[in-house]
Amino acid sequence: MLDLRRRQFITLFGSAAATWPLSARAQQSAMPLVGVLHSQSPDTFREQLRGFRQGLKEAGYVEGENVAIEYRFADNQMDQAALLRKALARVNF
Repeated sequence: MLDLRRRQFITLFGSAAATWPLSARAQQSAMPLVGVLHSQSPDTFREQLRGFRQGLKEAGYVEGENVAIEYRFADNQMDQAALLRKALARVNF
């Protein structure tokens, strides 16, 4: 009985030790995802977006390299803002 428990423990421990590095690597490789929702159009928000990306770059994040950004713009149609917010919330963050 004791021998059986010992084997089960060793098997369980060995399995956990073997899969732990794989799960740790998978978690580390996930790219951060940032959602941006604005009431204006991308054209009128261009300078602010440039500043936003520059700030990310200064913090060590470059869009497409180590951070993903999802953009949603309402184009001054406030009735669309709620729909865009819901769509952005459905993106896999």
